[in-house]
Amino acid sequence: MRQAIIGGLSLLVALAGGLIAAGCRAQRTSRIEPVYDAKTGVLRLLKYDTNGDGRTDTWRYMDGARVIRVEIDRDEDGTIDRWEYYDANQMLEKIGISLAGDGQQDAWTYLGADGQIARVESSPRHNGKIERVEHFEHGRVSRAEEDTDGDGRIDKWETYDTTRLVVVSYDTAGRGVADRRVVYGDAGSARIEVDARGDGHFEPVVEQPAGGGITAQR
Repeated sequence: MRQAIIGGLSLLVALAGGLIAAGCRAQRTSRIEPVYDAKTGVLRLLKYDTNGDGRTDTWRYMDGARVIRVEIDRDEDGTIDRWEYYDANQMLEKIGISLAGDGQQDAWTYLGADGQIARVESSPRHNGKIERVEHFEHGRVSRAEEDTDGDGRIDKWETYDTTRLVVVSYDTAGRGVADRRVVYGDAGSARIEVDARGDGHFEPVVEQPAGGGITAQR
């Protein structure tokens, strides 16, 4: 099942509403601090101190009883390092993280209908552009594609079996298709294959004696 709102949204709203109804003023030691729209009275934000140390580490952005997104500072260093986005059914849909640790999102995990990871998109250059996408099946990565030079075209493909990387293919000629690949064996062996003619037929590369370079085996 897909993950529901972490911590129980109904409990948070009920507790926040109870505090206001009782006329209690929010204290710095309060674990939950609601913020309402000054004009409409609609709940807009729940500030949450998850460990009770007096510092807010989780912000739930709301539209009344509906959560829009959650921002979390897990290590409490003052920088957000996790973003959660929820769909119209209040199910967790996407998780953003900062691989660079600078408070800027550069990787996003998308969940499938079964609640498992469906794909991960990332921006290796930290420029906001999605340049690598990993696809998952049954919770394991099955394949990936990447734009390694940032020209907007995929030039690297990875294929996995259930436990390991089996093939890495490259477009070295700029034709949009792979012309060179590395195939990995079960015991850690590897062989290089090339498609010299560009017709999709790969042939193993044979190393020549020193100074002779390499050629495709015919």
